[in-house]
Amino acid sequence: MNGIDIEALSDLGTVYNSLVHYFSSGLFLLLLLWLLINAFITGGLFNSLKSNEERFSAGEFFKASSRNFLPFLGITVIMSTILILLALILVVLPFRGIVSPENPNESVPWLIMYISVLFYILISQIFVLVADYSRAWQVKNEKSACFRAIGFGFSRAFRRFLSSFPMMLIIWLIQTLFVLLVLKVIGRWKPVTGIGIVGLFLLSQFLFYMRLLLKVWRYGSVTSLKELNDPSPVPETIVTI
Repeated sequence: MNGIDIEALSDLGTVYNSLVHYFSSGLFLLLLLWLLINAFITGGLFNSLKSNEERFSAGEFFKASSRNFLPFLGITVIMSTILILLALILVVLPFRGIVSPENPNESVPWLIMYISVLFYILISQIFVLVADYSRAWQVKNEKSACFRAIGFGFSRAFRRFLSSFPMMLIIWLIQTLFVLLVLKVIGRWKPVTGIGIVGLFLLSQFLFYMRLLLKVWRYGSVTSLKELNDPSPVPETIVTI
């Protein structure tokens, strides 16, 4: 054809497929890294939040992280898979229906989309609560029992639903407002000097630790509810006369 190289156009398809494969592989590696780090860190955090831990110990933290790594990884993978499937069903599928050209009335589909997102947020917090109860149960047991921990998480989450679920919604709302605040502050920050760049770095570190503090707050709240409803048995003391 005049001025059009068909071979060059066919090479573009090959380059596109290579880029998609490259970015998908990178996202998969990031997701895998996040799963491993999250399972390791949360194992130590939940152990440090137990009522019988009088003070924080770095050695005990990493020891508990290693001991709870496999069951926590299993809990994280299972719950993350459930949340992804829920997102596909409750968010992605309605969105594909909205953008379809077969919908002449756009207001009703978008209303359905908003309701679907709200419903997903409510349902997802139940599974997050189940995951946290499962982790709180696992740190109290020496043996690795991922599925038993998840079973306890489901039973405890629904048995104490009226006290646990509102707490999770409040914590989620505060965390969401914090994320929006972070995006607004960083979005308006335009460092043009060395001091501005250093300030942005310090601000990002501060926001990271605040995000971690909010997550620890959630873990501690669930652990406290679990121990309040399932207190550890007090050992009997033998009195000799």
